[in-house]
Amino acid sequence: MPKDSADLHVERWRDHWIDIPFDEQIEAATVRLMRLNRYLDNTTRTAVAHVGLQDFEYQTLHALMIRETPGRASPTALAKYMGVSPAGVTGRLDGLERKGLVKRVPGTADRRTVDVEVTRSGAKVWREAMALREDSEKQLASALTPKELATLNRLLKKLTLHAEGQDKA
Repeated sequence: MPKDSADLHVERWRDHWIDIPFDEQIEAATVRLMRLNRYLDNTTRTAVAHVGLQDFEYQTLHALMIRETPGRASPTALAKYMGVSPAGVTGRLDGLERKGLVKRVPGTADRRTVDVEVTRSGAKVWREAMALREDSEKQLASALTPKELATLNRLLKKLTLHAEGQDKA
């Protein structure tokens, strides 16, 4: 198998940083995960641009669409989920509303409050971006056999559960 960027990275560290010990396997795995994350971020940006959205617009629509109640949330809940200030969410929602991708509606729990709801146009553009992302993800996964993909998922789940446990600590 040819060398990848992680192999080259580890070789550079090994040759130039002899006074800094590191585990080559951990370093290579970390570099590969970061490289794959960058690849997926780039394919998402490409998909988002293709459907005419800016990154933050897509992120906001995505946050609305993947909720327990898909396509609807309070601005406060949306801000908390995305880790954005309430003012930041308001600005995002104003722009999406001007484009006809979301609308503000009376709250479900209290009619005096406001919820945000994705419009048909908003759902359509989000689904278009998701289909493009899916194409890129399938293309990436095609490098593996179904058995290898299952093994990768099992190992990544183990790492994810460990990381999520560390986040709670």
